[in-house]
Amino acid sequence: MDRLYEFYRRRLQYTDMTLVREFETAVSWDARLVGIKGARGCGKTTLILQHIKKTFQNNLDVALYVSLDNLYFANNLLLEFVDTFVKHGGTHIFLDEVHKYPDWAVAIKNLYDEFPMLHIVFTGSSLLELERGKADLSRRALMYELPGLSFREYLEIETKMTFPAFSITDLLDKHGQIAQEIVSHIKPFMYFSDYLKIGYYPYYLEGVGDYSMRLEETVLVILEQELPMLRGIEPAYIPKIKQLLSIIAQSAPFVPNITKLSERIGINRQTFITYITYLEQANLIRLLYRSTTGIGLLQKPDKIFLDNTNLMYTLGYNNPSMGTVRETFLASQLSQVSTVTFSPQSDFLVDGTYTIEVGGKKKSRRQLQGIEDAYIASDDIEFGFGRKIPLWLFGFLY
Repeated sequence: MDRLYEFYRRRLQYTDMTLVREFETAVSWDARLVGIKGARGCGKTTLILQHIKKTFQNNLDVALYVSLDNLYFANNLLLEFVDTFVKHGGTHIFLDEVHKYPDWAVAIKNLYDEFPMLHIVFTGSSLLELERGKADLSRRALMYELPGLSFREYLEIETKMTFPAFSITDLLDKHGQIAQEIVSHIKPFMYFSDYLKIGYYPYYLEGVGDYSMRLEETVLVILEQELPMLRGIEPAYIPKIKQLLSIIAQSAPFVPNITKLSERIGINRQTFITYITYLEQANLIRLLYRSTTGIGLLQKPDKIFLDNTNLMYTLGYNNPSMGTVRETFLASQLSQVSTVTFSPQSDFLVDGTYTIEVGGKKKSRRQLQGIEDAYIASDDIEFGFGRKIPLWLFGFLY
């Protein structure tokens, strides 16, 4: 147990506070039970360590960070460990990689019931579901999902400057003055192409040279470990899911022909839809539907994307076309703050109101004639005009 305390203090000592993401201020840390899930590598561990360092710097003994994939928990019960911590004055416990602990939901529920004065924060895979298993935590836990870095956050890391995030309505209405203010400080195109390739997952800071290899390893952990552990998929079926992801990586974004794709992989239609739903829950792909009403395991998506542009450059066998990259970037940024659905007239319908078409700097409004609240997200321009908005600016939504 002493080694876990030593490990905690060492991790805290080397936690960089240069950039604390705004997400940290959005979490209701005072709640008794807080869950933070997200894709592997999106920065959950760093976030909670930064919060501890920021909040408990004058009294570190009342807080404790432990990772539940530590070998200590192979032979020791979490309940007994926390009991000792509380008896020594502990008030806030931070449990990382919670899905690695057997019957994790039951264990968390027991902690919640046994220690009413204890504040519990847990992190885990984006595949976590609070309603699954023997313990329903959905009525007890405040749940958050941490996305990867926005273009705005990437710029803050690279330039050591601070930029505000904007609501979708402000960005659409005031994009001219917003872009003017940002461009007066930095040149966005000095950073945009790098962000598209290596800027979504914060661990790019640990080395750009092996970033793609690390991202591939992250994907393999999700497919080979987290899907069997959290969705009960038999290991024998994982090659089928890998094949499916490979096909999507080569083709996305595309309108899927479920019958042809399922026959190509050798699975039935329902299994195909189940698998792509799991891949979306794992934050590897993004599914667009014509409507968000009644989405379930029986409904096929109208369009399939990879989750973000970094995955495109890592998993795609050829350099992706810029049109594909642009669409994926916009879907990735918009989906963190808005409801994005498939639009038969253009690329995206946002919050059921705004129609957005993506293109290069010469993209015209011909396709949007007669559509109210229609905009063009245009690449390769620093400033927009009217309803033509720089594509990079949509990276400032969160």
